[in-house]
Amino acid sequence: MEVVEVTVEPGSGPVRFDTKIAVLLRADLEVWQRLNVTAFLVSGLGTARPEVVGEPYEDADGTPYLPMFRQPVLVLEGDKETLVRAHARTAGRDVALSVFTSDLFATGNDRDNRAAVRAVPREGLDLVGLAVYGPRNAVDKILKGARMHP
Repeated sequence: MEVVEVTVEPGSGPVRFDTKIAVLLRADLEVWQRLNVTAFLVSGLGTARPEVVGEPYEDADGTPYLPMFRQPVLVLEGDKETLVRAHARTAGRDVALSVFTSDLFATGNDRDNRAAVRAVPREGLDLVGLAVYGPRNAVDKILKGARMHP
């Protein structure tokens, strides 16, 4: 995947990215679950694809803050079948993918989370969310049929 450097000066107008970060959540999740799943799904993206992270922030007093993604994160929703189709569409595409399964609500740490995912074949994962990052057109095709989160 080509890394594109984007420099934005305040007030210089809108920026269009050739990549997209998107989270797809199962529509029947509780509000706290949606927030938790979203946070977990995007948490590894900056490590796996460092180009998605911008520069650190600083306020007018010089207080430093952590960097954030350099582009918006779209949050969509769909039913279980929409998630299964989106997951299947990632195969063979140059995208970064994270998954959250229903089993992870019963675990309390990273080791157990990884073991829960590893115990189930790809086609058998009970997906409640996924995050994908990659070329805009590939992400759009993967997420076809999903709708914007309300």
